[in-house]
Amino acid sequence: MVPLTLSLLAPLAAEASEPLNRLNRWMDLTPEDWAYRELAQLNQQHSCVSGQADGMARSPAAMTRNEAAALLQACLNKVSVTTDAIRRLIWEFEAELAILKGRADAVEARVGELDATSFSTTTKLSGLATFVLGANRFMGSADALVNQNNQRFGATSFNNDLQLSLETSFTGKDLLTTVLRAGNFDGDSNVFGGAGPSSLATLETAFQEGATPNLLAIDKIFYAFPIGDAFTITAGPRVGQEDMLALWPSVYPSDAILDVLTLNGAPGAYNKTLGAGAGISWSPGDNLSLSLNYVAANGNSSSPLAGGIATAHADSAATLQVGYEQEAWRLAVTYSALMGGEEQLAPGFTHALGVGGSWQPEQSGWLPSISGGWGYNRRDSDSQSWSLGLEWSDVLIDGHSIGMGVGQPVIASTIDDGLVWEWWTSWPISDSISVTPALFLLTRPLGEATPSQRTVQQLGALVKTSFRF
Repeated sequence: MVPLTLSLLAPLAAEASEPLNRLNRWMDLTPEDWAYRELAQLNQQHSCVSGQADGMARSPAAMTRNEAAALLQACLNKVSVTTDAIRRLIWEFEAELAILKGRADAVEARVGELDATSFSTTTKLSGLATFVLGANRFMGSADALVNQNNQRFGATSFNNDLQLSLETSFTGKDLLTTVLRAGNFDGDSNVFGGAGPSSLATLETAFQEGATPNLLAIDKIFYAFPIGDAFTITAGPRVGQEDMLALWPSVYPSDAILDVLTLNGAPGAYNKTLGAGAGISWSPGDNLSLSLNYVAANGNSSSPLAGGIATAHADSAATLQVGYEQEAWRLAVTYSALMGGEEQLAPGFTHALGVGGSWQPEQSGWLPSISGGWGYNRRDSDSQSWSLGLEWSDVLIDGHSIGMGVGQPVIASTIDDGLVWEWWTSWPISDSISVTPALFLLTRPLGEATPSQRTVQQLGALVKTSFRF
């Protein structure tokens, strides 16, 4: 039986009620009692309970019979020879020792039950709960379109996104990642979830599984393991393109708002395709890295008419990236070959190239970090894209950030597709809670659908509260 400390004794004081023809069961043991003296000597010889021996010697104080029995039990686990004095103590506290043994057996059984149902000691659980309160307003000279969109998408909404991440290592070097997610950002009715005249107002933290709000689903599940010192293999039935890249070139933003401004200025090359995939990355340790991966959004289907891997309906992305980083800056060139439909820029085959990088000052404060990127896409016609992000960290207090991003997701040769702007500031309420007010402006959200000689803009405001645990 495992040693018991005196802290376990309080709930046991009322357990032993049968009378004994020994020391008075209802009286505390005092330093004058023979049992007290024997226990004090035994404890001093064997240090049965840490810190107790010196205390009994310097300032003797009365103890209950149950406390004495627990001390005796701790000593029995330390001694190797049973003397006459120990036998006499065992006989004196026979009833109390039996009660302690029964209670300890029950505790051990309960501990075993909890161990059987607990997480593995190699599994780490982290969570992110996000509240978003916000609204948007359409403006411009195209009155009919402005009024129509305000009537359909102009209400204030309050939404949530919950992410639970489980990371398990089996060897200390590998990692099984499982992300459970739930939310109520309906992509058909909520602009922050992708609704509206375009998907440009979609937030980076905005999730809903299918048509059912707050349905908990597996968002990602994939496994990564090293081969030697330089190579890492990543594979899974639900993995994102970004999960298999050795380098993410941008450091903007630390608290994301619009999803399109997190894609290094190249939403074609950095498409975040999610599905069945595998990849390999090489990082030899000299700041250079190389990544190659493939993801099929419809890779869970065995029908070549609906999906599968390496089929015309796979909605796939094959990505090659070369990256280089130093302490203050990083740079990456990325190429993606897209074959797809809904998950990609457009149906058909697209070549997408992206060049992105960032720089951070040595000390945070009034000098911002700078992140920028440019993208080029070629399909039936050519298009370009770019973005620039500035972020000031620890400006007023530690943890406080201010950010500004601007970009153009698509620039066709003869069409002004407008700008995407965002401004935000993140305030730490505690180490685990932050509040981020933000504004965004889409100067031409309808793109080519905007009537000639007319304008349509979309202005949004929101407050995002993040809880990390």
